[in-house]
Amino acid sequence: MPAPRTASAALAVALVAALAACGSKPPPTATFDDAPAAVTNPESVAATKSALNAYAGYLAAARKAETIPDPNYPELRKYLGDPLLTRVRTTIRDIKEHGAMRTGKLISDPRVTAVSLDSVPATVSIQDCIDATGYTMVDAKTKKEVPGHAAGRYVATATASRYPDGRWLINAGLAHRDQPC
Repeated sequence: MPAPRTASAALAVALVAALAACGSKPPPTATFDDAPAAVTNPESVAATKSALNAYAGYLAAARKAETIPDPNYPELRKYLGDPLLTRVRTTIRDIKEHGAMRTGKLISDPRVTAVSLDSVPATVSIQDCIDATGYTMVDAKTKKEVPGHAAGRYVATATASRYPDGRWLINAGLAHRDQPC
């Protein structure tokens, strides 16, 4: 196993990648918006509900996969599409290879910020305030906390896309750890 400091640094980098998928630049307005987008059209309401369900499923599956840790946890495929699916799996694989795992509670407060049913594919943009203060990385054997991992509250953004089979999957995401919420 690598030296603890090296492992901690590698794990911190891996965690940042877990929510980062497409794009290298954060959107210009990544501050947390307390007011959800107004949705009145029945199609938009259904898309919003499906996207938020996919997002909640993604977070639950990722938490479970990080707890085991298992990069091939079947539920990941149910809620994630590429390129985010591959990045999340890679992050979980890195956590596992470094002998770590996650414990605790991750709190999410997502809001839909945009619905684009005319785009191909149709998309729903989600903004979240992630509270990871109680979500800890620990050594899988000793259960002792791994020093140096990022925690706290921060803004995260994600995109849900409607796939040709009708499923809404989260396929892009970005953690804005420099933006508290």
